[in-house]
Amino acid sequence: MADAVIPSFDFTAYLVKARDRVEEALDAALGPERPNQLREAMRYSLLAGGKRLRPILCLAACELTGESSKAAMSTAVAIEMIHTMSLIHDDLPAMDNDDLRRGRPTNHMVYGDAIAILAGDALLTRAFEMVSLRSPNVPVERLLKVVGELSLVAGAPGLVGGQVEDLQCEGKEVDLDTLEFIHTHKTGALLKASVVCGAIIGGADENLLSALRTYANGIGLAFQIIDDILDLTASSDVLGKTAGKDLIADKTTY
Repeated sequence: MADAVIPSFDFTAYLVKARDRVEEALDAALGPERPNQLREAMRYSLLAGGKRLRPILCLAACELTGESSKAAMSTAVAIEMIHTMSLIHDDLPAMDNDDLRRGRPTNHMVYGDAIAILAGDALLTRAFEMVSLRSPNVPVERLLKVVGELSLVAGAPGLVGGQVEDLQCEGKEVDLDTLEFIHTHKTGALLKASVVCGAIIGGADENLLSALRTYANGIGLAFQIIDDILDLTASSDVLGKTAGKDLIADKTTY
């Protein structure tokens, strides 16, 4: 019997196609917010580009269960909204104090601190609207699980806790456990949620969810290590944000 022919998979083409779909869904997810300045500020950061890895991971995890990725698109959009909120707030003068994000001025540099904070808040709450009210034909019990996952990742057990620990550790010597706590909460938590939530939408069982959590922990940590290295070795033009910022702020990094 001849060996089976394994079809080739074009990973780059997959990413490009998925990213285009995500961009279209993000554009359709906003408006018409009032006042207009709020809508502009939300769109300015949400539609600023980027790799869109988090929503793509969400769609891919849903596909892994055998479900169409269309079922997870609203959840994928919600995840990118939470991610964008975290970037807007991270860049504020009271936090990481950065003036460049994705190759252009940060939100607060364009709209001011107050509007930037409120735009981030609006994106965070819109994320839960996307899951709970704009996910047609997805069983309610799956949506409830996704809301729970996203609540944890966006709050003290996830992004907020990681950010506070990060701020408190500036200028200090910390051990590896503390460093990994910061990155698994500040960066890794949302990457993990991207994978897990997509699988939940697709109806994954506990065995698959457990395996995906392990996988997502690994890629979340790898993502942060690479990001820390690039902060020291790449230019601002390549990064799309201020290079060497971690060193200047005496951040705890790998």
